[in-house]
Amino acid sequence: MALFFIFAWIANIAALAVADWLFSGVSIDGWGPLLIGAAVLAIANTIVKPILTLLTLPLVIITLGLFLFAINVAMLALAEWIAPDFSIDGFWTYVGATIVVWLVNYILYGLFGLREGSKAPRYAS
Repeated sequence: MALFFIFAWIANIAALAVADWLFSGVSIDGWGPLLIGAAVLAIANTIVKPILTLLTLPLVIITLGLFLFAINVAMLALAEWIAPDFSIDGFWTYVGATIVVWLVNYILYGLFGLREGSKAPRYAS
């Protein structure tokens, strides 16, 4: 479990760095805020997101899962709120940054075989 959390933290560091690089409305001033923001995002996605998903399950079902995107935006907003010198300006920047964070995490989890239902990567012997 600890190893998975460390990987989630590293993946979120990469994802937030890419979002900072792509969007002028995302401002992460230095390594400290990046490391803290990624840690908050990893913890929030591991602990808070499943609880929020369960509490809002009827809304998730009614919207055919689209409300999960709003929960992802909320997790990113929580990371921004807690981490110092980390800001996201504007609704569409939140939307874009959330998509980028999801996409980078999706790619990294797939590369390392950490997605549910995927097999661990095979290495040549």
